[in-house]
Amino acid sequence: MDHAVILAGGHGERFWPLSRRQRPKQLLPIIGDQSLLETTVERIKPDFPAERIWVVTSEEIGKAVRERVTFIPKENVLMEPGGRNTALAIGWSAVEISRRDPDATFVVLSADHAIEPASMLRRILREGMRLAKAEDNLVIIGINPTRPETGYGYIELGPNFASSDGINSYQVETFREKPDRTTAQDYYYGRKHLWNAGIFVWTAKTLMAALEKHAPGIFQPLVEYREGSGKDKNALSKLYETAERLPIDVAILERATNVVAIKGDLAWDDVGSWLALSRLRKADADNNVFVGKVVEMDAYDSTVYNDSEDLVCAFGVSDLVIVRTDKAVLVAHKSRIDEIKRLMEKLKSDDRWQEFL
Repeated sequence: MDHAVILAGGHGERFWPLSRRQRPKQLLPIIGDQSLLETTVERIKPDFPAERIWVVTSEEIGKAVRERVTFIPKENVLMEPGGRNTALAIGWSAVEISRRDPDATFVVLSADHAIEPASMLRRILREGMRLAKAEDNLVIIGINPTRPETGYGYIELGPNFASSDGINSYQVETFREKPDRTTAQDYYYGRKHLWNAGIFVWTAKTLMAALEKHAPGIFQPLVEYREGSGKDKNALSKLYETAERLPIDVAILERATNVVAIKGDLAWDDVGSWLALSRLRKADADNNVFVGKVVEMDAYDSTVYNDSEDLVCAFGVSDLVIVRTDKAVLVAHKSRIDEIKRLMEKLKSDDRWQEFL
């Protein structure tokens, strides 16, 4: 059967102060009326019944996740005891899915992506599942770049692999990490590279075989967990203490030869920072985005997000991100917003500010 795994871990620090430890960005209505997690679930619900939707999150916010997606069985919300990157999160989900369905095929999505139209995404995922089942392929979804983006990873395409119902897939030549501006422009105009959207499709058996071959430091702890979890109540903790910490791309995709990329005709954004709001929410004539109680005068190219009942006024400013919550206020220049983790490190280093994280 077909399953869907949604990765919903992390703290979303680049959306501070709205996103904090106890309410990270995937649980917040950043780009619409629903939380990012709920929006992700709604996208796939037509093709996946509740009992075959899984969410991987942290113990810290597991209860809050269950409260947001109550129709998903509680046992399908997998709570990690600690962050060990995506390869282990996906491998653990494969083990748990296989207990119930040894021949499972599953898609992997992130809870913090904006994707439209949902109907096209589901068509692409169905084609991905067909390819994954047919020849034990590791399938990745790529997005046609709409700008020379330096913050994303890229997939370099090889020969055409298959075409079905207007959906094209390609053999993958290699993966390219975040490029410099000149290289990103070459990728954008060359049309031989796709953005790596972090959306995957494979069978549980194919994934485990790839981990065994390319990432034994993850595969072996998973095997020990699978064999001992019914007897040892600390099996999950041991798994997360011993398994190697790697992203799924590095663990298997950059090393495997059976990787196929589907070119996704989708509007996609990873909602990575406050800058995403200017792409995803309607801007005014001066390219401002305002959320909540905001009054502006002579403001230009600014984003103001007011999550309080108080009023925020933006007067005579430009190129700013202003965020007001009940706990903190952020005022930052747009050109520096991607460096917000530097600010977070400063806050973490001082005990006075822990309650605001």
